[in-house]
Parts: sequence; structure tokens; C-alpha cells
Amino acid sequence: MESKPPTSMNESQILSVFQEPASEPPVAVPAQALVFDACHVGVVLRAVLFVETAVGVGAMFGAATFFDWLTRLSLLSGGALPATLVWLIAACSLKKQLARQSTAVQQVAGVALGMVAGLYGCAVLFIAGLLESAPWVACAFSGAMLSAALVAALVLRAKGKTPAATTARLTELQARIRPHFLFNTLNSAIALVRAEPRKAEALLEDLSDLFRHALMEQGESVTLADEIALARRYLAIEQVRFGERLRVEWVLDPKADEAKLPPLLLQPLVENAVLHGVEPSDSGAHLKITTRRRGSSVVIKVSNTVPAGPGKPGNGLALGNVRDRLSLLHDVQGQFQYALKDGVFQVRIEVPL
Repeated sequence: MESKPPTSMNESQILSVFQEPASEPPVAVPAQALVFDACHVGVVLRAVLFVETAVGVGAMFGAATFFDWLTRLSLLSGGALPATLVWLIAACSLKKQLARQSTAVQQVAGVALGMVAGLYGCAVLFIAGLLESAPWVACAFSGAMLSAALVAALVLRAKGKTPAATTARLTELQARIRPHFLFNTLNSAIALVRAEPRKAEALLEDLSDLFRHALMEQGESVTLADEIALARRYLAIEQVRFGERLRVEWVLDPKADEAKLPPLLLQPLVENAVLHGVEPSDSGAHLKITTRRRGSSVVIKVSNTVPAGPGKPGNGLALGNVRDRLSLLHDVQGQFQYALKDGVFQVRIEVPL
């Protein structure tokens, strides 16, 4: 099944064009579920930005000049930033315990942690000698108010994620179960029944496994190894149909297998490569799937040669769906890029490990 390409794909040329960042009714968050999650890099960045913005606005009161405002901002940030980090660390550390509580208890706990964090920030400034007398009550209430706003924003984010994930899942299933793919596969099986019955049986088993994975409820994430196994089954089906026109190369790093991906993320990218690379070309196409661990992240690439001239137009459904679902799972830690360069189309995904 696997063969070397007649021409090499220059990944460095493809990567040179990558640029940084290139339905059902809404469902309420269940009472016995975590309504706000502070264990994401994106949440940390947003929280720090939100607190610094609030502190910056507060520093404007009583500031006569820009340098006066800057001095006040520096002073307040010296207490606000440590307090914010304390709140984030505490909320993340208590994640499992909070998830067992009701929605109201979780929200009250978040505000209470904010009050404690506010007192901590005030204590930092007082111990450092930057305050002659610490306004403990004001610090406590400021921390409570900022944390209340932050908790509310995280709750809205959690509620918004549920219908978005459901919509993306339904859209993905519609893209996966294409009638003509099923029709072509069954025709291939029928043609093999008499001449090569074992091959026909293997083809139908691959088709059954593919649809079973597409229709089952798999949760929020699966491993990269699971996605690779599913993509192999899909390509085994298409190999029967296209024969030597489909040339597949796997370059896999076993250290990357445990990376988490949304279910059915890799298979639509592989299907896209077959649809736009192999189908319209009489000579076929070379498809290359690579995975590689780089420190604390994993890079996944799906590359395919494309025929010269105007190709079959696409609606971008698969690419858009993959990007949206990756963002739902990994937020700012997940990167999705694609480019067409010198007759090679490549999708590049980077996720945390």
C-alpha cells in the first residue's frame, strides 16, 4: 500500500508560506459539572489581561499626568498580578473538588477565592513596604468583584462551548457519511466478491469499523494513535478503489501517539487529500502523513500532491470544521494552518502533549 513518491515534497517551501493564525438549542451546563475551568493557557492569558485592564482603568482615578498614572499602574500591578496567579492556581488545583459541587457552590467558591487572592495581593504590597496602611476591606471586595466577573465570563464560555461542539459534531458526521463514498465502497466490494472474497470481506470490515467510529459517542477527545488507526482503515478502503493511483507514506513518531485530538479530526483531512488530490488526477497523487513530538507539543502534517490546472472546487467544510473543533478542545494552544505551494497542499496541526 505504501510507496515512495516519484517526486519529493519540499516541506520547507510549504512551511514558508504559513502565517501565524492563516442545530440544536443551547444546552445549559449541568449542575454536577465544572462550570468554569481555569486550567487552560488561554484562560490564564485572558484573566491576566482582564485584571490588568481593570487595574489600568482604576489607576486613572487621581492620576494628574501620564507618568503619575504609570506609577500608580506599576504599584497596583505589583499586587494584582500575584493575586491573579494565586486565584488561577487555586481554581485549577481545586478543579476536581469543585466539579463535584453544585453550580451555585462553584460560583461562590470562585468569588471567595477572589476575596482571598485580593487580601494576598494587598499583603504583598504591605510587606514590600509599598503601602503605609493596607486597605484590607477594599482589597478583599476588589478581589471578589474581579473574580465574580471572571467566573461569569468562564461560565458563559463553558455554556457556549456545548452547543458549538454539538453543531461541529453534527456537521462533521454529515461530511463523513457521504452517500457517494458508501456507494463507491459497496461497488468495490461487489466487484471483489467472486474474484477475491477475502479482500471483499476485509473491505467491508474496514467500512464497518469506519462507520462504527463515526457514529459512536467518543467523548471530548481521543488519542492521536486512535485517529491514525481510523485513517488507515479509510485509506485501506480507498486503496482498493484507486489502486496504484493512491500512494501513501506514513512517517510516524511513537512519542506523539498520546496527544489528544477531537474525535474524527484526522480522517476528514485524509479524505480531503483523496478527494482533491487523487480523484481528479489520472496519475493519482502522493499522500504523506507525518507526526512528530517537539518538546511539550506534537506536530501533525497531512500533505498531498494536487493535479495541475483548475481543480475540483471545495467548500472548505472539512478544513473549517477541523479548525473549529481543535479550537474548542485546545483553545490558543492548538494551531491549525494550511497552504498550497508548488503543487503540494499541506495541513499543519500543532497540539499540546
